Amino acid sequence: MTRAKGQGHALLWALLVGAAAGILCGWFVGPAMQSVAWVGTLFLNALKMTIVPLLIVAVITGVAGLGGTGRLGRIGGITVLYYASTTALAVLMGLILVNLIEPGTGANVTAAEPPPGTAERAEQGIPGIFLQMVAPSLAGAAAGNQLLPVILFSLFLGIALLRAGESGRPVIAFCEGVNEALMTLVQWIMYLAPFGVFALIAARLGQAGGQEGILRELQALAWYMVTVALGLLLHFGALFCILRLLSGRGLRYLDSLAQALITAFGTASSSATLPLTIRCVTMAEVDPRSARFVLPLGATMNMDGTALYEAVAAMFIAQVYGIDMSLTQQCLIFLTATLAAVGAAGIPQAGLVTMIIVLTAVGLPLEGIGLLLTVDWLLDRLRTAVNVWGDSVGAAVVERFLVVQAPAKAAAEPSPVQN
Repeated sequence: MTRAKGQGHALLWALLVGAAAGILCGWFVGPAMQSVAWVGTLFLNALKMTIVPLLIVAVITGVAGLGGTGRLGRIGGITVLYYASTTALAVLMGLILVNLIEPGTGANVTAAEPPPGTAERAEQGIPGIFLQMVAPSLAGAAAGNQLLPVILFSLFLGIALLRAGESGRPVIAFCEGVNEALMTLVQWIMYLAPFGVFALIAARLGQAGGQEGILRELQALAWYMVTVALGLLLHFGALFCILRLLSGRGLRYLDSLAQALITAFGTASSSATLPLTIRCVTMAEVDPRSARFVLPLGATMNMDGTALYEAVAAMFIAQVYGIDMSLTQQCLIFLTATLAAVGAAGIPQAGLVTMIIVLTAVGLPLEGIGLLLTVDWLLDRLRTAVNVWGDSVGAAVVERFLVVQAPAKAAAEPSPVQN
């Protein structure tokens, strides 16, 4: 364990150096850094390659480790309650800040063209989110980055294996072995992480046009960025307080998650970061049953940073267009942003899709989304890091309830197969 921690700290420093070098090269070298984008894509693809198999075996072993369906129901309820509470807190925090700062009042910005197909992918609205929970083709859902159907399938398959009794045990044991092998594979992939994070950041800054282009983009939406970044920072701190109060963990846990947080910032994808998040949380000595059950759900359901961003962005667009939002409309933004964040895929700029759902719900012009695109690449990275942090705090919080309940039920609870 000591050797693993030593290697982890070495990799953390390498990641920090890679991120800093990416920022400096993108700033000073400029568009020429787009030539290294393929290195970042290679690293990102390597991580994505492990997502689906890891999701399946992690959820199955997590469910099996929880034991009976009664305990699974309790832990599942606590997990959903935590996710709903923290997401609602994030949206509320965003609405308070955007009303106090009013970043859109007097802002002089021009709209960019939304990414192709953004409106079409969001046109189903909230009902579409629920329809996406069950996919007609599991392989098709995985290929389309729709991970929620994969997770739900794995969840019910794990329950079915428990009910299968002795015939299900070899399958669970197989999944445990595959999970361990995939964790080793993730560790190997992370040796590429410093180069991948460097390339992803440098190439994106180069795409923005280097020093002059970056400054031009940042100045136009400075107060909007300050509002979102401040909200994310405050929510990050609120999650730390929740971690401290409900799990007893603190700065050491944050240090253990540093690799995952930096990778989340570099990749802007909570799904791609998920294999590393599971590894970091497990290395932090969180109960593997909690990590394997809570983190995959969080990667698709718990998008605190995205929800906060959507609330701030909707109000910002209203302020830019001079539209006065009543308390009722802001309550609708609160509810819609909280629900829409559940349907946001853990991929770069997925929040733009669910943003349309929020704008439609309160009657704001959809073309307003173009106002945000010039700086969304940066804010996307910040909110992804907060999303990953929220998932990681959830694993530690749920573990505490798992540990508390286990001794009380040990004597009375039937065997996992019979329950």
